[in-house]
Amino acid sequence: MTTAEKPTVLIVGAGLGGLMLGALLEKIDVPYFIFERTSAIKSLGSAISIGSPVLALFQQLGIYEELVSVGLRYTGIAAHKENLEPYPLQDFTPLDELTGYSQYIVSRPVLYDLLLKQIPVHKVLLKKRILTISEEDDKVTIQAADNTVYEGDILVGADGAYSAVRQRLYEKLKIKGLLPETDDEELPFNCTCLVGQTEPLDIEEFPILKNTFSQFLTVRGIDIPYTWVVFTTAQRQICWMIIHHLTKTTSKAAMEQRFRNNDNSEWGSHAAKQMCDETRDFKTPIRDGDRFLTLGDLYDRTPQDLISKVMLEEKVFETWYHGRTVLIGDGAVAAMHDALALTNLLYALPSKSSAEIQQILSEYQEERRPLALATFKSSRMLSQVLRKDFVGWIARLISTNMPAWLWRIFLGRAFANRPQAGFMERVETKGSAPPNPSPSMDKARAVFEKRKRDAV
Repeated sequence: MTTAEKPTVLIVGAGLGGLMLGALLEKIDVPYFIFERTSAIKSLGSAISIGSPVLALFQQLGIYEELVSVGLRYTGIAAHKENLEPYPLQDFTPLDELTGYSQYIVSRPVLYDLLLKQIPVHKVLLKKRILTISEEDDKVTIQAADNTVYEGDILVGADGAYSAVRQRLYEKLKIKGLLPETDDEELPFNCTCLVGQTEPLDIEEFPILKNTFSQFLTVRGIDIPYTWVVFTTAQRQICWMIIHHLTKTTSKAAMEQRFRNNDNSEWGSHAAKQMCDETRDFKTPIRDGDRFLTLGDLYDRTPQDLISKVMLEEKVFETWYHGRTVLIGDGAVAAMHDALALTNLLYALPSKSSAEIQQILSEYQEERRPLALATFKSSRMLSQVLRKDFVGWIARLISTNMPAWLWRIFLGRAFANRPQAGFMERVETKGSAPPNPSPSMDKARAVFEKRKRDAV
C-alpha cells in the first residue's frame, strides 16, 4: 500500500496513548496529526511503573536503553500501616525470571518527553480544542475552536476520561438509538487523588536518594480514608500520590453541582491546596534523622504547577468505536497497549474503504475491551484491602501473607500481557512465563513476513 493509499489518522489528545500511537504510526509511514487542546504538552502527575508489559515494544522502537537510563529500577513495594509499622515486602524480583525484564519507576513528564521525541514537531498541533465532528462514508472531519478544519480517514479519541471525541460520538449514537444505556450513565468515581513531584533534591539532605534502586513506599490508612505513596526517581526527585477514598461513589457532575450549591468548587484553583492542607501532617516512611518526613515536607519542595488533583474514575464503556471514530484508553500501560493493537491492525489494513476500517475497529474492540474489563475487575478486587470491615481485614491478611509460590503465579498472570509490534522485527520472548496471545500482533506479523518474502 502506497502512502497515498494509507489512511490519514486524526488523533485528538497528546497523552501517553496519543503519543504512543503517533510514535507507532511514524514507524509504518501512516499519515497522522495529533491535536492537543492545551498551549503546551505538559504532563502533570506522579510516577509510573514501567516494566515487561511494554519494554519489548520499547526495544522495537529503539528507546529501551534511554528508558532504562532515565528510569530507576525497583524490586518491591514496601507497604506500611498508618503507624508506619511495615507489612511484609511485596517482592517483584521474580518478574526478572518470569518475564525477562525488571521494573522501573519513571516520572510522568520524563516518559512524556521520551515519547514526544519520537514524533516530528510539525505533527503535534497545540491549542486545538475540538468542537465538532462530522462523518461521511469516505472521510471524517473535525473543527477546532479556532475554526480550523481537518479531514482524515480515521478519528482517534485519545483525550482522556472526559473525552470530547467520546462525548460527540455518544451524542450522535444516542440520537440514533444506538447507544447502550450504561454508556449514557455518568462516569463514576469513589476516589480523588493528589499528585506531584518535588524539585531535584540534595542527596545529602535526603539520603534515601542515594539508593541505586527506587524506593517504592506506601502507607494504608486504617482509621483515616487515605492511602499515600512515595517513589524516588533517577532525577533525584520524590514523586508522591495521595488517594482519598470517598464514603460513596459519585460522579463529576454530581460533585460539581454539590459544590456550586455551596458556592465553592471542588476542582477550582484552591482544590489541590485544600487537600494539601488536610494531609500535610501525614507521616511517610522516609526517615529524617530521628523523625519521619511528612507529606508537608514534600509539598513544600514541590513546584506549585506540578501539583494537581484528579478523579480516579471506574468504568469500562461498551462502545469503543462507530463509523470511522475509535477510542483508546486513559491509563498509562493500557493506553499504550490500545495504541499498539490499533496500529497493528492499521498495518494489516487492505484498503481504507469504510468496510475495511469498520472490520479492523471491530477487531480492535473485540481484543482490547475484555482485557480492559479484566483489569477493571482485578483493580476492584485489589481495592478490597482498603475496606474497613471484616472483608477488608481478610483481604489485607491474604495480600500480606501470600505464599511465595502463589505470589509467583499471581505475578506471572498479572504481567502476561506483553504484546509487540507485529510490523517490526520480533524481540525474542524472554522469561519462563509465556505471554498472552495478541490477535492484532499476529495479524500484523503475518502481513510483515509476507511483505518480507515478496521483497526478496
